[in-house]
Amino acid sequence: MSDPVNHPAHRTSHPSGIECIRIVEHMTFCCGSAMQHLWRAGLKAFDARENLCTAKWFIERELKRLDGEARDASGDDL
Repeated sequence: MSDPVNHPAHRTSHPSGIECIRIVEHMTFCCGSAMQHLWRAGLKAFDARENLCTAKWFIERELKRLDGEARDASGDDL
């Protein structure tokens, strides 16, 4: 039986049998969010494309953050 709060169906129906939270809790926020959207692409009621585009958005945001850290570490202005 699905528990919509603790174990929602879209998080427990992955073919691997693993719940996404077990993996993403070890990642940065943006990487974990991207992984969650990749994980459930095609499993949840929405269009898989929406999940993939959202994952891409989080990945691009993480890249910008990393680029900002690299510039900051080199002494360049942000």
